[in-house]
Amino acid sequence: MEMVKGEKKTTSRKFYPGYILIKMAMSDETWHIVKNTPKVTGFVGGKNQPASVPEEDAQRILGQMAEGTLRPKPKMQLEVGDNVRVVEGPFTNFNGVVDEVKPDKGKVRVLISIFGRSTPVELEFFQVAKI
Repeated sequence: MEMVKGEKKTTSRKFYPGYILIKMAMSDETWHIVKNTPKVTGFVGGKNQPASVPEEDAQRILGQMAEGTLRPKPKMQLEVGDNVRVVEGPFTNFNGVVDEVKPDKGKVRVLISIFGRSTPVELEFFQVAKI
């Protein structure tokens, strides 16, 4: 598949790489089952017994993971006042200044000078590049 310049692409990001959350009734038997699972190298907490993660902390972690899949964050961070160059669309090669950032929509409003007048243009994140 050929990649077109400026095309959106989705990449995965791991929140807690190498960690697994297990909800279980803690006993010597269940602890040994998990401990003797291939590729399990250790636990969070002490050497003899793993530490329990409070339910509210586990729910917060799971919420972050679910939220991350619903609202992916762009790789490029833009802020109001940043100078940008439009790299795709009808305003390609125009320079402008970021006027508003809408991360939840993946859009940015850029003030571009057209015929000597500052004109607001709403663009996708992938359509601009920082200068």
